[in-house]
Amino acid sequence: MIASILKKMAVQISDTRAFEMAVDHAERRNRNRPLLRVLAYHRIDETCADDPYYPSLISTTPSQFAAQIQCVAERYHVCSMQDVVAAAKKKSTLPAESVLLTFDDATRDFAIHAWPVLKSFGLPATVFVPTAYPDNHNLHFWWDRLYRAVLCSPQDTQISTPAHGRICLTSPTQRRRVFRQLKEYLKSIPHSEFQHVMTDITGAANVADPEHNNVLSWKALRALQEDGVTLAPHTHSHPMLNRLPLDEIRHEVQMSCKVLTSEVKDVSRTLAYPAGGVSDDAVLAMASERIDLAFSTKRGLNDQHFSNPFRLQRINIGARTTLGLLRMQLANWGR
Repeated sequence: MIASILKKMAVQISDTRAFEMAVDHAERRNRNRPLLRVLAYHRIDETCADDPYYPSLISTTPSQFAAQIQCVAERYHVCSMQDVVAAAKKKSTLPAESVLLTFDDATRDFAIHAWPVLKSFGLPATVFVPTAYPDNHNLHFWWDRLYRAVLCSPQDTQISTPAHGRICLTSPTQRRRVFRQLKEYLKSIPHSEFQHVMTDITGAANVADPEHNNVLSWKALRALQEDGVTLAPHTHSHPMLNRLPLDEIRHEVQMSCKVLTSEVKDVSRTLAYPAGGVSDDAVLAMASERIDLAFSTKRGLNDQHFSNPFRLQRINIGARTTLGLLRMQLANWGR
């Protein structure tokens, strides 16, 4: 709660001269510290009223993304995943002002909006691919299906919820509240129970899925790789690994690596935990499956000693991330 309040305050003052001076100072103070900053993006797109996909997964608009990337390119050294893995294995070192750009879920907007900007700046990027989804349009991300069921279903649709029983969906405000509560609840339960709850909710709402699941095809992913994009596993079916037993975690990692290797040429043995779901068992699975590095969604910067290679932190970019706030987080302000 306190962190959320502080972030809101930072957003409100991030365009002031005093804030900019403070960020300038933080950038100078931390310029030579051996840190790795990892930015985490999801969708890069415009918001629209009839979007069938969960709009809060839009990290930023295309124009804001271009401004952010220009800011990063001017102030930091953007390194590739290969550079980071080499440094973690003590085969090389990274500049102190290093930034790694990562994109989760391999959604289609990466090819449309993000990669052209990155390519114009000559910057590398890594896309984490949930390998069951490309070319499988019967499979949709659970948060998109939940969003459609709760926010887009007909008036007075009734759904069953574990915490509050049967609910009649009425006003947009009530639907948004129900969606938020269900989303957080679903992330907190074992995956087997999660599947039953999702089936009940989406079955009751009976909202048709779009024709495609918004994930890049294998053909498009191969083209991106040939153009310089690094592709890495994001598990196979995109479950939260901290809600699975060890054997199922290992299966998800094995399948993701196997499918990705069969579809593209060079696969980075790095992984982003879906929704940041990391656990001790997940860390054990990374080591046993010969994953080099694994990335959470815990906010923070990483030391370049890579003392926790399977719990690397990232800076998640969201709709409220102004340029000032981005600079503040990259500068490690307050530390």
